[in-house]
Amino acid sequence: MILSILLPLLAQVGPSVGVGAGGSLPQAPLEIPRKKAEAAVAPPAPLSQAAQCRKLLATSPVEAADFAEAWLDSAKGSARAEPGQCLGVALAAQAKWDDAEATFMAAREMTPANEPTNRARLGGMAGNALLAAGKTEAALALLDQAHGEALGAKDPRLAGEISIDRARALVALKRDGDAAAALATARANAADNGQGWLLSATLSRRQGKLAEAQQQIQVAAELLPLDPEVGLEAGVIAVLAGNDGAARRSWLSVIKAAPGSETARTAQSYLDQLGPDPAPSGR
Repeated sequence: MILSILLPLLAQVGPSVGVGAGGSLPQAPLEIPRKKAEAAVAPPAPLSQAAQCRKLLATSPVEAADFAEAWLDSAKGSARAEPGQCLGVALAAQAKWDDAEATFMAAREMTPANEPTNRARLGGMAGNALLAAGKTEAALALLDQAHGEALGAKDPRLAGEISIDRARALVALKRDGDAAAALATARANAADNGQGWLLSATLSRRQGKLAEAQQQIQVAAELLPLDPEVGLEAGVIAVLAGNDGAARRSWLSVIKAAPGSETARTAQSYLDQLGPDPAPSGR
């Protein structure tokens, strides 16, 4: 090792350097680089229980539910709200809608009154679970309450997001005018939520407001460029406006983006109704 360090130094000695007594070369200052001690690497900080729950939710809702139940059992008082929310999401991921709704509401009741935003969010999640269960009237009552709480908490964005679900419930109840008002609130308060724009476009199209629908679906496409539902709706709006070419392109993009999906099958059925392309690509 030392020889390999010395050889380059010896090679740098020119002819003007004399030979010392005994024929040896004069000693040059030599600094042998020493290996630096490796810095101690601190072990990663353990994940919080909330982070552990999120990680499990992404891989196994059943395991997430088990984890949340154990966490809930060990928590006291208002600290039970967070594991309750985790459990509710895990149950919803398993389509156990009634259990999820009850769990979200229990978590909401355990949330302190001085946390109105969290209470509103949990109420909205409970309403969403009821909506998924088909209990539309009950869902709307909870969502209206959560919407009011979000406004009271001065959280307009959350209020806007809850209004999207309010609109879903109102459409299911055939209250299209009220649904349109709810979606206008959603677009104003949560303007970057693509779902609000997609639902707005769908409702406008059903009401025969094709110009508004076209504008709204364009915004939805900018916010959700890879969402096949947006492509499907864009095609429907286009064909109703007499633009078969744009409709065909939209539906073909859906089939390419989500092959084998229910949305792709719907897009293919629309293409079949439209018939063969009179001006195929490659011309």
